[in-house]
This record gives sequence, structure tokens and C-alpha cells, in this order.
Amino acid sequence: MPLALLALAVGAFGIGTTEFVMMGLLPDVADDLHISIPTAGHLVSAYALGVVIGAPLLAAVTSRMSRRTVLIGLMALFVVGNALSAFAPDYHWLTAARFLSGLPHGAFFGVGAVVATTMVAPERKARSVSLMFLGLTVANVAGVPVATLMGQQLGWRATFLGVSAIGLAAIASLALLIPHDHTHTSATGLRGELAALKSLPVWLALGTTVAGFGALFAAYSYITPMLTDAAGYADGNVTLLLALFGVGATAGNLLGGRLADHSLRGTLFGGLISLVAVLALFPLLMATQWSAALAVVLLGSAAFITGSPLQLMVMEKASAAPSLASSANQAAFNLANAGGAWIGGLALAAGFGATSPALAGAGLAVLGVAVAGVATLVDRRSGVPAAGRERIVVAHVPGVSEEMVRS
Repeated sequence: MPLALLALAVGAFGIGTTEFVMMGLLPDVADDLHISIPTAGHLVSAYALGVVIGAPLLAAVTSRMSRRTVLIGLMALFVVGNALSAFAPDYHWLTAARFLSGLPHGAFFGVGAVVATTMVAPERKARSVSLMFLGLTVANVAGVPVATLMGQQLGWRATFLGVSAIGLAAIASLALLIPHDHTHTSATGLRGELAALKSLPVWLALGTTVAGFGALFAAYSYITPMLTDAAGYADGNVTLLLALFGVGATAGNLLGGRLADHSLRGTLFGGLISLVAVLALFPLLMATQWSAALAVVLLGSAAFITGSPLQLMVMEKASAAPSLASSANQAAFNLANAGGAWIGGLALAAGFGATSPALAGAGLAVLGVAVAGVATLVDRRSGVPAAGRERIVVAHVPGVSEEMVRS
């Protein structure tokens, strides 16, 4: 694997840290800006809105630019947004700064995934994407806890200055390690990138992302009350348990990337079915503390096994113009975040019990399996070969390129 993937992982680490650290800083921000915690919670929504809007928009308008330049520019925008967050004088300025910080998120992962796959052999594409996403999962293990501790000890503004420093390190890494010869501009331009979104298989892949990761966030958004009310953990132990989720997510991400290079669709179905099983067993697993800790690890692992396969599947369905579709998948991920949390909240508000959001998530995961199944049927009817080892072997026939195979 090329060292350049490290530069993408550094950027992903910074983005993952700033995305999730706000949850731990809400009380500090609310006290400092003299607002309520629910009002401060809108800062999380502002960031997510920036991701959803920025992912397709920035990928589209930069479609003819060098991808290396795009990545550096997106990370520069990320640094500006976090620096403005650190110096925001009031709640309204901070909301705008968080929205700005979210704009480059989806486009960075989308364009970065395309760049990562161009730097490796065809049989290592999913693994290259998983190594870029490694920065995101490691952020949940190390970045978020350290940044939260920094905010509690030095003030929440110091946290965003620290994240800005990570962004500067990412810019330096991208400039130093991303080779120019792997960053071709899009030949199709904006019109070609938009045309890729007219494909039914692309929308089915995006729908699988929304349902699959919506299942995760239906449960994960309410993991704290599950651990305290159902499993009996003290509030002070929750941070360590959330780090265990990051460990599981990191392991699942790496495993999913390796398996998907052998069978893309098989890994996707295996991950989704595993997620159904884990979420369905949550009420039983939350009965004791040791099994609850195991459930947290398994949740992260089962969910993130599907991350690389979903990203690569969207890119392959829009092979003529993958940047916009790949970025749109990140917007779908954040829609899953919001929608999953809403559905899990409905189950909790209905009085079905502390673990009911997990059962709601299991239902969403079943929906994800169904959408992926429909996508498989569409591919078979259109004559598209199943993704996996068969495609890779054909692509290695002497004199036959992947573009010729696709055509």
C-alpha cells in the first residue's frame, strides 16, 4: 500500500475528530455562550447540514480540477472553519463556522476514495479505501477522547485550535505524499458527473448506505442510556465504552476492506446480516455489563464492515464520473445519522424501553439487506457481472484494461 494513503488517513482523522467531539463539549459550549444544551445541540445539526450540502456541491464544481489540488483546498477550508469556530464570539457565529467546517467533509472522503483506488492494483481497491477510513475510526478511539479532555481542561476553543493544527498537518502530508500522476482531472466535467446520478444502481447503492448506517445510528445515538439504564454502568464509564466502539469500528473497517477485495457484494451482505443479528440481540446483551461491553464492540465492527464495500460499490456504479457519486455517499451517511437517530428516538419516546432503539435499528438493517438485494437483481437483469474476484481476474488479462471490461 502506498504511503500516500497515510496523508488521506490524517485528513480523515481530523475530520472524524471535529465531527464527533462536539457531542462531548456541548455542556462547556452551552455554559460559555449562555445557551441551553438543546440549543447547543443545533451545532451538531449545522455540521451535518454542511456535509449534506457540501458533499455533492463541492465535488461537482471541482470536477475538472486536479484531485490533488481539490483535496488540499478542501482541507484548507476545513482548517478555516475550525479556526473560526475557535474564535466565534457568539452562538450564531459558531453555528455558521460549524456549517463551514462540515462543507468539505463529504467531498474530501468522496474525492479521497477515488484517489486512493487509483494508487493501487484493482484487487486492492477496497483495502485502500478502508485505510483512508482508518483515520475516521481511529478518531473515535483516540482523537475524540483526547480532544474532549483538552476542551474540558483548556476550554472548548482550544479543541478547535487543536483540530485546525491536525488539518495543517494533513495539508502538508497531502502536498508531500499525493503524487501528481494519480490525480487526473475528470474528463466528463460537471454535466458528466451529474449524469452519473441518474443511474438506478447508484441510487440503490446510496439507499443501502442510508438504511445500513441508519441502523447503526438508531442504536448508537442512544447507547449511553442503554449502558446506564439497562446494563447498569456508571456515567463515568461510558467514555471508555465508546472507545471500545471505536476499536470495533476500526477492526470492522480493516476486515471489510480486506474481504471486499475478494467479494464486494458478499462482504456487504455479510456485514448487513451481522448488523441485523447484533442489533436484534441488544436487549439480551444489555442484561449484564460484560455482554453490554461486547455488544458495543460488535456494533462498531458489524457496521463498519460495510463502509468500504458501500463506498466502492457507489464508485463502480458511477465509474464514468465517480467523484460526485462517491461524495454523495458521504451525504447519504450523514442523512443516515440524522434519520437513524430520529427513528431510534421515536421508539424510545413510545415507551418501548431503553433498548428499543436497537430493535428499530435492526429493522432498518433488514431494509438495507432488502435494498441491496434489489440492487443485485437489477444488476443481473442488466447483465452486470457480480462484483468480486471474477471482475478482478478479467481485469488482469493482458491487453485488457478495466475501462474496456466496463464497456
